[in-house]
Amino acid sequence: MSTPSDLPDTVLELRSTLTDDGVVTLALHESEMPSVGDDQVLIRVEAAPINPSDLGMLFGMGDIAKAAPAGTGGHPAVSVPVTAAAAAAQAGRLGKPMPVGNEGGGTVVAAGASPQAQALLGRTVGFLSGNAYGQYRVVHPSQCLAMAEGTDPADAAAAFVNPLTALGMVETMRAEGHTALIHTVGASNLGLMLNRICLDDGVALVNIVRKPEHVELLKGQGAQHVVDSSADSFIDDLTDALRATGATIAFDAIGGGDLASTLLSRMEKVAGEQAGEFSRYGSDTHKQVYIYGGLDRSPTTLRRDFGMSWGLGGWLLTPFLVKAGQEKADRLRQRVAAEITTTFASSYGTRLSLTEAVDPDLVRRYGRMATGDKALVTPNANANA
Repeated sequence: MSTPSDLPDTVLELRSTLTDDGVVTLALHESEMPSVGDDQVLIRVEAAPINPSDLGMLFGMGDIAKAAPAGTGGHPAVSVPVTAAAAAAQAGRLGKPMPVGNEGGGTVVAAGASPQAQALLGRTVGFLSGNAYGQYRVVHPSQCLAMAEGTDPADAAAAFVNPLTALGMVETMRAEGHTALIHTVGASNLGLMLNRICLDDGVALVNIVRKPEHVELLKGQGAQHVVDSSADSFIDDLTDALRATGATIAFDAIGGGDLASTLLSRMEKVAGEQAGEFSRYGSDTHKQVYIYGGLDRSPTTLRRDFGMSWGLGGWLLTPFLVKAGQEKADRLRQRVAAEITTTFASSYGTRLSLTEAVDPDLVRRYGRMATGDKALVTPNANANA
């Protein structure tokens, strides 16, 4: 094994613990430097994004608006209250300090003896681990995506969740026989990636945003169909965009409320116009909405004014990759690595050290998941950059 001599004996990491009193605490923990096996690599973690999918593990679906300081053995911590129902749904994690952070980027500073591990020594990599919010991480080479020489680890940090999700949406659209798609958070980092993919691949895309300035942002990046859900003309604008694109599949990060129902209804309206004759069962065109996020935790409501040829389901990246198979997954990963600073570039509104990640004021900020204000954790930094 190749191991540098200047590694620290202990490392800091974030751990999230849900207790049976209805409180989840996110705290700094100190542990021994992990050892590296023959088929493993050690990464000095320079950056790790806070994705919406990370918040559930970080704060156990608690009320982030009520974040408060909490002391744990000399290390800073923050706590938030969790409802009894949310705590019951997570009974399997009660009392267990859980590692957090789906993905990150850094430099491989030690490697086991296997050829796959040695090939990554000294390389900048993105990695997928589930415990990225720590100074050093040991992972299998298959969990890494090697970047071109000179790539900033901060660029590599978001190489998995958003890029592969955006690519997976387009692949799912094609596999299920649709020709255009709808995305409900068009101005997010993921949405901007998806827009660039669709422009490059010649796929018609309807972007839904929530503010007029987001319309301008996307149109400035070449998007043709952008509709503002806050506008009085939203329903008409959406319908016009569906007529122009023929989109019959949507990916919804909102989840709650009646947006999924509205999408199905408007898709049916356009399909009915093209059907040529009335059917009490609606059009024969299959309309599909996949919910892949939960920015709105309220119930999903359906009005059932969209005929009988429709589907509403969940969509997650990992099951998609399993179904896609290794060859396709590798092809998608290599595209991400090749285009990490262009198609798959991410932007951040704040950078946080591990200590700052448990500051209640900053927790309330990054917990809002506001468009344009995504947080990047920098585990080996001492101060906000």
